[in-house]
Amino acid sequence: MTKEEKGVIIEELAGKFAVTPYFYITDASGLNVAKTNDLRRLCFERGIEYRVIKNTLIQKALERQDTDYTSFDDTVLKGFSGVMFHTENGKVAAKLIKDFLKANKNSIKLKGASIDSSIFIGHDQLDTLLTLKSKQELVGEIIGLLQSPAKNVISGLQSGGKKLAGILQTLSEREAA
Repeated sequence: MTKEEKGVIIEELAGKFAVTPYFYITDASGLNVAKTNDLRRLCFERGIEYRVIKNTLIQKALERQDTDYTSFDDTVLKGFSGVMFHTENGKVAAKLIKDFLKANKNSIKLKGASIDSSIFIGHDQLDTLLTLKSKQELVGEIIGLLQSPAKNVISGLQSGGKKLAGILQTLSEREAA
């Protein structure tokens, strides 16, 4: 690969990292061709772009980002590296890795991930990544919490009005009798 070709790949990768808020760096070196094809098929089905890229190219592309990814240099960017990109949700790739590991024990390892510029290093972070909530989920919860007191007041007023109408009706029936 010539310097120009590497430069083009680094530029493309830097642009991809800049517009993709969720990416995972994995080690799938223990997979044979059939299992690698299974992994790629799963990625395609779930809307994840999976690419095997040289560590030096990943490192140079990450250096061009606003976030400091130097903690990836000594731990994550060693050995075989495949990058999973997803533009909408940070948990999709983590769920894919977990599901793939159920059927293929010790086949793929999470080396590192970036979720909205937050850095996660090591395979032990997989469960943490699965429990993270997306921005949409957090916004939904906040809206629900903000609406809850108003709903309680409205339902209290509505039920109070019905009780008052019932009491008045009972009193008027007593007076008539």
